[in-house]
Amino acid sequence: MKRDIPPKTAKVIKPTRKVSDADNWDQRLGFLMHDVSRLRRSVFDEFMKPMALTRSQWWILAHLSRNDGMIQSDLANVLDLGKAALGGLIDRLEASSFIERRSDDNDRRVKRIFLTAKGTQIIGEMRTHSHNMSERILQGLDTASRQSLVDMLALVKRNLLSIKG
Repeated sequence: MKRDIPPKTAKVIKPTRKVSDADNWDQRLGFLMHDVSRLRRSVFDEFMKPMALTRSQWWILAHLSRNDGMIQSDLANVLDLGKAALGGLIDRLEASSFIERRSDDNDRRVKRIFLTAKGTQIIGEMRTHSHNMSERILQGLDTASRQSLVDMLALVKRNLLSIKG
């Protein structure tokens, strides 16, 4: 296999000025958003440990709390999981009595996923843990700053969804 190797006479061009942090604000923002998201998930995992829920399990329950009765394939798409991977998680959550599968009224081949009473109860506990965690991670921000943060992140999310199509 032939590789393109630059000739030895090629000049290496060095930057004429040092790149400042101000020039890299967008990269720093990207890393910061990623780091905050990753750290938040990791801290939330610790808050969920006493409930014996994995990240994947609490993520499914959280989505169902906002969209109970989702079609299993739609849930897989929203969570960006393969259908087989989601199926195993659904099996475990169903065995724990947090959710139940039901056939769709219009199409018996379609399975909808619903929270059970136990699932709804654990969602309440998750919300309490989430609120406590949010209070700790937002310590030092007043109510107006918190609302501004939410508004700005919501705008960023809308912009990202618009770009995604």
